[in-house]
Amino acid sequence: MNCVVSSGPTVIQAGEGIIFYDGHCALCHAAVRFVVARDKHAAFRFAALGGETFQRLVPQSAREGLPDSIVLRTSGGELLTRSAAVIYILTRLSPGWRRTGKILRIVPRGVRDWGYDLVARIRRKIFPPPKDICPVLPENLRERFEP
Repeated sequence: MNCVVSSGPTVIQAGEGIIFYDGHCALCHAAVRFVVARDKHAAFRFAALGGETFQRLVPQSAREGLPDSIVLRTSGGELLTRSAAVIYILTRLSPGWRRTGKILRIVPRGVRDWGYDLVARIRRKIFPPPKDICPVLPENLRERFEP
């Protein structure tokens, strides 16, 4: 189920990109809330993996092999996954998180992705699915979420 209130067709505005997330995952919901709270310039937009916007912006050939957690499509159309997506997001938030992203970049990608995959594998056991899978978005955030 992909529940999003949107004002119309997707138009990716100038910014850092769109974050696709698993709408049935409590950890993914928490990650989205984390980014929204710290993205002071509203650079990121959000849409559910597998939703209408995802289907339209990510070609079928590129969808194969993507994780079912967080996928980031940059404003230039590049798809980032796993730790690369996390670092990209962090380095575009407030200065403290930007530093955290830069520090994480020092860790070899294989190690970062191993940690990401470990958390992704157990996330549904540790974080049960949200009870309100379709939260009511405040008016000021609705334009940042796509179907």
